[in-house]
Amino acid sequence: MKRMTHIFCTGSFRQFRLAACTILLLSSGAAEAALKVVTTTPDLAALVAEVGGDHVDVMTMSRPDQDPHYVDPKPSLVVDLARADLLVFNGLELEIGWLPPLQVNCRNAAVQKGGTGYFDASRYVKVMEADREANRAMGDIHPGGNPHYLYDPREGAKVAVALGNKLAELIPAQRAFLLQNAEKVAGSLREIAKREAERFRGLSKDQRRVVTYHRSLVYVIDWLGLERPLNVEARPGVAPTPGHVARVLSTMRSQKIKTIVQERHYPTKTSNTLARMVKAQVVVFPGGASFADKKELYSQRIQRTVEALYDSLSR
Repeated sequence: MKRMTHIFCTGSFRQFRLAACTILLLSSGAAEAALKVVTTTPDLAALVAEVGGDHVDVMTMSRPDQDPHYVDPKPSLVVDLARADLLVFNGLELEIGWLPPLQVNCRNAAVQKGGTGYFDASRYVKVMEADREANRAMGDIHPGGNPHYLYDPREGAKVAVALGNKLAELIPAQRAFLLQNAEKVAGSLREIAKREAERFRGLSKDQRRVVTYHRSLVYVIDWLGLERPLNVEARPGVAPTPGHVARVLSTMRSQKIKTIVQERHYPTKTSNTLARMVKAQVVVFPGGASFADKKELYSQRIQRTVEALYDSLSR
Protein backbone atom coordinates (compact mmCIF):
# COMPACT_ATOMS: atom_id res chain seq x y z
CA MET A 1 0.00 0.00 0.00
CA LYS A 2 2.86 2.33 0.89
CA ARG A 3 4.57 1.46 -2.41
CA MET A 4 1.40 2.23 -4.35
CA THR A 5 1.06 5.53 -2.52
CA HIS A 6 4.68 6.36 -3.33
CA ILE A 7 4.11 5.64 -7.01
CA PHE A 8 0.98 7.78 -7.03
CA CYS A 9 2.77 10.68 -5.35
CA THR A 10 5.70 10.41 -7.74
CA GLY A 11 3.36 10.47 -10.72
CA SER A 12 1.49 13.43 -9.31
CA PHE A 13 4.74 15.31 -8.79
CA ARG A 14 5.78 14.67 -12.38
CA GLN A 15 2.42 15.90 -13.64
CA PHE A 16 2.69 18.98 -11.45
CA ARG A 17 6.20 19.70 -12.70
CA LEU A 18 5.08 19.29 -16.33
CA ALA A 19 2.12 21.61 -15.78
CA ALA A 20 4.34 24.18 -14.07
CA CYS A 21 6.81 24.11 -16.96
CA THR A 22 3.98 24.51 -19.44
CA ILE A 23 2.65 27.54 -17.55
CA LEU A 24 6.14 29.06 -17.43
CA LEU A 25 6.60 28.55 -21.16
CA LEU A 26 3.21 30.09 -21.92
CA SER A 27 3.93 33.00 -19.61
CA SER A 28 7.31 33.53 -21.22
CA GLY A 29 5.70 33.48 -24.68
CA ALA A 30 3.09 35.97 -23.62
CA ALA A 31 5.76 38.29 -22.21
CA GLU A 32 7.71 38.12 -25.43
CA ALA A 33 4.70 38.43 -27.73
CA ALA A 34 5.18 41.07 -30.41
CA LEU A 35 3.41 44.40 -29.98
CA LYS A 36 0.45 44.62 -32.36
CA VAL A 37 0.80 47.78 -34.45
CA VAL A 38 -1.68 49.09 -37.03
CA THR A 39 -0.61 51.88 -39.40
CA THR A 40 -2.63 53.89 -41.88
CA THR A 41 -0.05 53.85 -44.69
CA PRO A 42 2.50 51.36 -46.05
CA ASP A 43 5.41 53.78 -45.47
CA LEU A 44 4.58 54.02 -41.77
CA ALA A 45 4.25 50.23 -41.58
CA ALA A 46 7.68 49.82 -43.16
CA LEU A 47 9.21 52.30 -40.71
CA VAL A 48 7.63 50.65 -37.67
CA ALA A 49 8.78 47.22 -38.81
CA GLU A 50 12.34 48.39 -39.39
CA VAL A 51 12.58 50.17 -36.05
CA GLY A 52 10.79 47.51 -34.00
CA GLY A 53 12.23 44.39 -35.59
CA ASP A 54 10.95 41.13 -34.11
CA HIS A 55 9.29 42.99 -31.26
CA VAL A 56 6.44 44.30 -33.41
CA ASP A 57 3.72 42.69 -35.50
CA VAL A 58 2.72 45.30 -38.10
CA MET A 59 -0.16 45.62 -40.55
CA THR A 60 -1.14 48.53 -42.78
CA MET A 61 -4.69 49.68 -43.46
CA SER A 62 -4.00 50.88 -47.01
CA ARG A 63 -2.10 49.79 -50.12
CA PRO A 64 0.54 51.75 -52.05
CA ASP A 65 -1.77 51.96 -55.06
CA GLN A 66 -4.57 53.58 -53.00
CA ASP A 67 -5.16 57.27 -52.48
CA PRO A 68 -4.60 57.58 -48.70
CA HIS A 69 -7.27 60.27 -48.53
CA TYR A 70 -9.94 57.77 -49.56
CA VAL A 71 -9.57 54.36 -47.94
CA ASP A 72 -12.63 52.13 -47.58
CA PRO A 73 -13.32 51.79 -43.80
CA LYS A 74 -14.09 48.07 -44.00
CA PRO A 75 -15.34 46.11 -40.96
CA SER A 76 -12.12 44.09 -41.00
CA LEU A 77 -10.18 47.27 -40.24
CA VAL A 78 -12.35 47.81 -37.17
CA VAL A 79 -11.34 44.35 -35.96
CA ASP A 80 -7.66 45.10 -36.59
CA LEU A 81 -7.89 48.34 -34.60
CA ALA A 82 -9.76 46.62 -31.78
CA ARG A 83 -6.82 44.24 -31.34
CA ALA A 84 -4.07 46.85 -31.75
CA ASP A 85 -1.69 47.96 -29.03
CA LEU A 86 -0.57 50.92 -31.13
CA LEU A 87 -2.08 52.99 -33.93
CA VAL A 88 0.40 54.94 -36.06
CA PHE A 89 -1.14 57.44 -38.45
CA ASN A 90 0.10 60.16 -40.79
CA GLY A 91 -1.97 63.07 -39.46
CA LEU A 92 -2.50 66.55 -40.95
CA GLU A 93 -5.98 65.35 -41.94
CA LEU A 94 -4.68 62.85 -44.51
CA GLU A 95 -6.98 60.18 -43.02
CA ILE A 96 -9.73 62.50 -41.78
CA GLY A 97 -12.36 61.00 -44.11
CA TRP A 98 -12.06 57.41 -42.93
CA LEU A 99 -9.98 56.85 -39.78
CA PRO A 100 -12.15 58.52 -37.07
CA PRO A 101 -15.18 56.22 -37.65
CA LEU A 102 -12.92 53.18 -37.34
CA GLN A 103 -11.51 54.46 -34.07
CA VAL A 104 -14.97 55.05 -32.65
CA ASN A 105 -16.31 51.64 -33.67
CA CYS A 106 -13.30 49.60 -32.55
CA ARG A 107 -13.95 50.50 -28.87
CA ASN A 108 -10.24 50.26 -28.07
CA ALA A 109 -9.28 52.98 -25.59
CA ALA A 110 -5.57 52.60 -26.37
CA VAL A 111 -5.91 53.92 -29.95
CA GLN A 112 -8.11 56.90 -29.11
CA LYS A 113 -6.65 60.39 -28.83
CA GLY A 114 -4.76 60.56 -25.56
CA GLY A 115 -4.53 56.77 -25.33
CA THR A 116 -1.30 54.86 -24.73
CA GLY A 117 -1.34 53.51 -28.28
CA TYR A 118 -2.06 56.74 -30.17
CA PHE A 119 0.79 58.03 -32.37
CA ASP A 120 0.40 61.00 -34.73
CA ALA A 121 3.58 60.96 -36.85
CA SER A 122 3.06 64.51 -38.13
CA ARG A 123 3.86 65.90 -34.67
CA TYR A 124 7.54 65.14 -35.23
CA VAL A 125 8.19 66.63 -38.69
CA LYS A 126 8.77 70.05 -40.19
CA VAL A 127 5.44 70.69 -41.87
CA MET A 128 5.39 72.61 -45.15
CA GLU A 129 2.58 74.92 -46.29
CA ALA A 130 1.19 75.16 -42.77
CA ASP A 131 0.64 78.88 -43.15
CA ARG A 132 -1.35 78.71 -46.37
CA GLU A 133 -4.87 80.00 -46.48
CA ALA A 134 -7.39 77.24 -47.07
CA ASN A 135 -10.97 77.22 -48.33
CA ARG A 136 -13.07 74.89 -50.46
CA ALA A 137 -12.61 77.03 -53.57
CA MET A 138 -8.90 76.19 -53.48
CA GLY A 139 -9.52 72.45 -53.86
CA ASP A 140 -8.13 69.67 -51.65
CA ILE A 141 -6.12 71.86 -49.27
CA HIS A 142 -5.08 70.72 -45.78
CA PRO A 143 -5.35 73.60 -43.28
CA GLY A 144 -2.69 72.12 -40.98
CA GLY A 145 -0.11 71.82 -43.75
CA ASN A 146 0.90 69.45 -46.52
CA PRO A 147 0.61 65.87 -45.21
CA HIS A 148 2.90 64.15 -47.73
CA TYR A 149 6.11 64.52 -45.73
CA LEU A 150 7.17 60.88 -46.00
CA TYR A 151 8.36 61.48 -49.57
CA ASP A 152 11.33 63.16 -47.87
CA PRO A 153 13.71 60.82 -45.98
CA ARG A 154 14.81 63.72 -43.77
CA GLU A 155 11.31 63.75 -42.32
CA GLY A 156 11.18 59.96 -42.31
CA ALA A 157 14.29 59.99 -40.10
CA LYS A 158 12.52 62.20 -37.55
CA VAL A 159 9.53 59.86 -37.49
CA ALA A 160 11.84 56.84 -37.01
CA VAL A 161 13.40 58.40 -33.89
CA ALA A 162 9.97 59.29 -32.49
CA LEU A 163 8.75 55.73 -33.16
CA GLY A 164 11.75 54.36 -31.29
CA ASN A 165 10.79 56.40 -28.25
CA LYS A 166 7.14 55.35 -28.46
CA LEU A 167 7.92 51.66 -28.88
CA ALA A 168 10.40 51.84 -25.99
CA GLU A 169 7.61 53.27 -23.86
CA LEU A 170 5.32 50.36 -24.73
CA ILE A 171 8.03 47.65 -24.62
CA PRO A 172 10.28 48.82 -21.76
CA ALA A 173 12.17 45.53 -21.62
CA GLN A 174 13.54 46.28 -25.11
CA ARG A 175 14.14 49.99 -24.57
CA ALA A 176 17.89 49.95 -25.28
CA PHE A 177 17.50 47.98 -28.51
CA LEU A 178 14.59 50.07 -29.78
CA LEU A 179 16.26 53.42 -29.16
CA GLN A 180 19.53 52.27 -30.70
CA ASN A 181 17.81 50.72 -33.70
CA ALA A 182 15.71 53.83 -34.29
CA GLU A 183 18.88 55.94 -34.41
CA LYS A 184 20.43 53.45 -36.82
CA VAL A 185 17.42 53.64 -39.15
CA ALA A 186 17.34 57.43 -38.90
CA GLY A 187 21.06 57.69 -39.62
CA SER A 188 20.68 55.60 -42.76
CA LEU A 189 17.85 57.83 -43.97
CA ARG A 190 19.86 60.99 -43.32
CA GLU A 191 22.70 59.54 -45.37
CA ILE A 192 20.36 58.80 -48.26
CA ALA A 193 18.94 62.33 -48.06
CA LYS A 194 22.38 63.95 -48.10
CA ARG A 195 23.78 61.75 -50.86
CA GLU A 196 20.83 62.18 -53.19
CA ALA A 197 20.56 65.94 -52.64
CA GLU A 198 24.21 66.26 -53.67
CA ARG A 199 23.66 64.08 -56.72
CA PHE A 200 20.68 66.12 -57.90
CA ARG A 201 22.61 69.36 -57.38
CA GLY A 202 24.99 68.05 -60.02
CA LEU A 203 22.27 68.38 -62.64
CA SER A 204 21.92 71.59 -64.59
CA LYS A 205 19.20 74.09 -63.67
CA ASP A 206 17.23 73.15 -66.80
CA GLN A 207 17.42 69.47 -65.91
CA ARG A 208 16.04 70.12 -62.43
CA ARG A 209 12.74 71.56 -63.70
CA VAL A 210 9.70 69.31 -63.40
CA VAL A 211 5.93 69.46 -63.62
CA THR A 212 3.96 67.57 -60.96
CA TYR A 213 0.40 66.35 -61.26
CA HIS A 214 -0.86 66.95 -57.70
CA ARG A 215 0.49 69.28 -55.03
CA SER A 216 1.74 66.35 -52.96
CA LEU A 217 5.42 66.40 -53.86
CA VAL A 218 6.48 69.69 -52.26
CA TYR A 219 8.76 67.84 -49.85
CA VAL A 220 10.56 66.12 -52.72
CA ILE A 221 10.97 69.44 -54.53
CA ASP A 222 12.46 71.00 -51.39
CA TRP A 223 14.72 68.07 -50.55
CA LEU A 224 16.25 67.63 -54.01
CA GLY A 225 16.39 71.31 -54.95
CA LEU A 226 14.05 70.97 -57.92
CA GLU A 227 12.03 73.70 -59.60
CA ARG A 228 8.34 73.17 -60.30
CA PRO A 229 6.70 76.05 -62.20
CA LEU A 230 3.19 74.54 -61.98
CA ASN A 231 1.06 71.42 -61.49
CA VAL A 232 -1.10 69.59 -64.01
CA GLU A 233 -3.96 70.16 -61.56
CA ALA A 234 -4.69 73.88 -61.24
CA ARG A 235 -6.39 73.12 -57.92
CA PRO A 236 -5.52 70.06 -55.81
CA GLY A 237 -8.02 67.26 -56.26
CA VAL A 238 -9.85 69.03 -59.10
CA ALA A 239 -9.52 67.71 -62.67
CA PRO A 240 -7.56 70.16 -64.85
CA THR A 241 -9.51 72.25 -67.37
CA PRO A 242 -8.52 72.30 -71.08
CA GLY A 243 -7.33 75.88 -70.60
CA HIS A 244 -5.01 74.94 -67.77
CA VAL A 245 -3.68 71.93 -69.66
CA ALA A 246 -2.85 74.27 -72.55
CA ARG A 247 -0.96 76.49 -70.12
CA VAL A 248 1.01 73.52 -68.80
CA LEU A 249 1.85 72.49 -72.35
CA SER A 250 3.05 75.99 -73.22
CA THR A 251 5.18 76.17 -70.07
CA MET A 252 6.77 72.79 -70.70
CA ARG A 253 7.67 73.79 -74.24
CA SER A 254 9.07 77.22 -73.34
CA GLN A 255 11.09 75.93 -70.36
CA LYS A 256 12.02 72.64 -72.05
CA ILE A 257 10.64 70.54 -69.20
CA LYS A 258 10.98 66.84 -69.96
CA THR A 259 9.64 65.21 -66.80
CA ILE A 260 6.15 64.99 -65.29
CA VAL A 261 5.99 63.44 -61.82
CA GLN A 262 2.89 61.97 -60.23
CA GLU A 263 1.71 59.30 -57.84
CA ARG A 264 0.26 55.99 -58.97
CA HIS A 265 -3.22 56.59 -57.61
CA TYR A 266 -3.84 59.70 -59.75
CA PRO A 267 -5.11 59.40 -63.35
CA THR A 268 -2.32 59.36 -65.92
CA LYS A 269 -4.28 60.21 -69.07
CA THR A 270 -3.55 63.98 -69.07
CA SER A 271 0.07 63.49 -68.04
CA ASN A 272 0.65 60.94 -70.80
CA THR A 273 -0.96 63.23 -73.37
CA LEU A 274 1.28 66.13 -72.36
CA ALA A 275 4.34 63.87 -72.40
CA ARG A 276 3.61 62.72 -75.95
CA MET A 277 3.19 66.28 -77.18
CA VAL A 278 6.52 67.53 -75.81
CA LYS A 279 8.46 64.24 -75.89
CA ALA A 280 8.67 64.12 -72.11
CA GLN A 281 8.57 61.24 -69.64
CA VAL A 282 6.02 60.53 -66.92
CA VAL A 283 7.62 59.29 -63.70
CA VAL A 284 5.03 57.52 -61.55
CA PHE A 285 5.82 57.36 -57.85
CA PRO A 286 4.47 54.51 -55.72
CA GLY A 287 2.10 55.66 -53.01
CA GLY A 288 4.27 53.95 -50.41
CA ALA A 289 6.46 50.94 -49.72
CA SER A 290 5.43 47.51 -50.99
CA PHE A 291 5.20 46.36 -47.39
CA ALA A 292 2.27 43.97 -47.21
CA ASP A 293 3.47 41.69 -50.01
CA LYS A 294 7.24 42.28 -50.30
CA LYS A 295 8.16 43.68 -46.86
CA GLU A 296 9.96 46.51 -48.63
CA LEU A 297 11.79 48.87 -46.29
CA TYR A 298 10.95 52.56 -46.28
CA SER A 299 14.53 53.36 -47.27
CA GLN A 300 14.29 50.97 -50.22
CA ARG A 301 11.09 52.66 -51.39
CA ILE A 302 12.73 56.07 -51.19
CA GLN A 303 15.73 54.85 -53.16
CA ARG A 304 13.54 53.21 -55.79
CA THR A 305 11.58 56.42 -56.22
CA VAL A 306 14.56 58.73 -56.45
CA GLU A 307 16.38 56.49 -58.94
CA ALA A 308 13.46 56.67 -61.37
CA LEU A 309 13.33 60.47 -61.04
CA TYR A 310 17.07 60.95 -61.52
CA ASP A 311 17.08 58.65 -64.53
CA SER A 312 14.43 60.82 -66.20
CA LEU A 313 15.99 64.19 -65.36
CA SER A 314 19.54 63.23 -66.31
CA ARG A 315 18.68 62.21 -69.88
